[in-house]
Amino acid sequence: MSQPRHCPAVLIAAPASGQGKTTVTAALARLHRNQGRKVRVFKCGPDFLDPMILERASGAPVYQLDMWMVGEQESRRLLWEAAGEADLILIEGVMGLFDGTPSSADLARHFGVPVLGVIDGTAMAQTFGALALGLARYQPDLPFAGVLANRVGTLRHAQLLEGSLTEGLRWYGALSRETGIELPSRHLGLVQASELNDLDQRLDAAADALASSCEVALPPAVEFGAPDVIAAEPLLVGVRIAVARDEAFAFTYGASLDLLRAMGAELSFFSPIRDTQLPEADSLYLPGGYPELHHVSLSQNTTMLAAIRAHHAAGKPLLAECGGMLYLLDSLTDVEGTRAELVGLLAGDAVMQKRLAALALQAVELPEGSLRGHTYHHSLTSTELEPIARGLSPNGGRGAEAVYREGRMTASYVHFYFPSNPTAVAALFAPDFEAAIASKSNRRTVAPTGDRVSSGSTPSNVGASLLAKRP
Repeated sequence: MSQPRHCPAVLIAAPASGQGKTTVTAALARLHRNQGRKVRVFKCGPDFLDPMILERASGAPVYQLDMWMVGEQESRRLLWEAAGEADLILIEGVMGLFDGTPSSADLARHFGVPVLGVIDGTAMAQTFGALALGLARYQPDLPFAGVLANRVGTLRHAQLLEGSLTEGLRWYGALSRETGIELPSRHLGLVQASELNDLDQRLDAAADALASSCEVALPPAVEFGAPDVIAAEPLLVGVRIAVARDEAFAFTYGASLDLLRAMGAELSFFSPIRDTQLPEADSLYLPGGYPELHHVSLSQNTTMLAAIRAHHAAGKPLLAECGGMLYLLDSLTDVEGTRAELVGLLAGDAVMQKRLAALALQAVELPEGSLRGHTYHHSLTSTELEPIARGLSPNGGRGAEAVYREGRMTASYVHFYFPSNPTAVAALFAPDFEAAIASKSNRRTVAPTGDRVSSGSTPSNVGASLLAKRP
């Protein structure tokens, strides 16, 4: 039986969104990395953009943790695996510390990870201490490490904030609003890491600023219990999956891609913007992203549009999520009113909105099985197609997203978390799923040497993923 592992760890949270959690988490990761430590970072919730920044800061893959979408057992496995290789584990929270069901506080309490409260100190002095005390004492059983001030002005300002702390709350330092390390954002969140030419300079500047304001020390070690470990079933052995990946399509969960590989799939990445043909593939995966920022270029790549139509006409599997679904529509119009004609496999049109259209966790009952995920978009789609299913939010969030199907093509606004039901995912991608099920007993289990695969707490009670580096 596997033994528990110990590793210093802290969960970075805040009173609300917009306090600078990602900047602080990235600064901490780069600071300890620059001191020669191996840092593993996780992100609470279904976010895609923050992990891109955190991967650059830490130099290691970043995975999501969530008590509902990822599940308790899979979250436990990810943390236990990281504790076996890291000198420090950082977990960036989501929204405010106590917001949502389940919340960042719920995850911190469940795994015994102390919370580091990040508070925006702008236009604040001694009230900082009251807010810090509220975060620390609101739930008495919540482990709490201390607080860090973000966006402070002068050194005197930082001293006032530190001096306001009571009841032994630890001061973790401050980041100045003058250091030029704030990360730019757009309608779905932070700008993608690949778009920031000076990202490494920003991260190093943030790390240096943080180091100058406090003693650089590791938090206490946390014990991470061993998970139940099972192997992924080889349901996609030899299946070649083409995965869209460029500045228009980049919203993929690392755990989802790892699962496809664990089940034996061969992944080939391509750019719908620049490539003229699909890779040789049995199946196609179009994840979400920012197609609305590149819809004209996508429209002009007519050979790629034709290749995707031909893939579908051949009866091959195709899964499209959110931005990938928009790409399959007849047209997409941006907020300035510029319209571009796209693939045209789904009869309908989408128009970008300046306001949020939907934000919610989603559970979807597909013919293949139940899958969990989330939805987050600023577009509205008009279509006369009848959905085969609709999502259900576990906490009443906005969005009961439709899932559309034409032949082997499945499309929805929902970003699916594949480890929530590996069998259902295999059925979506396998050219002949019945044959895969029939022959799986004759194949060896597929898992790269040294990697562990485990079950997740999922709707189907079946889960598997791998902690492997992405290409």
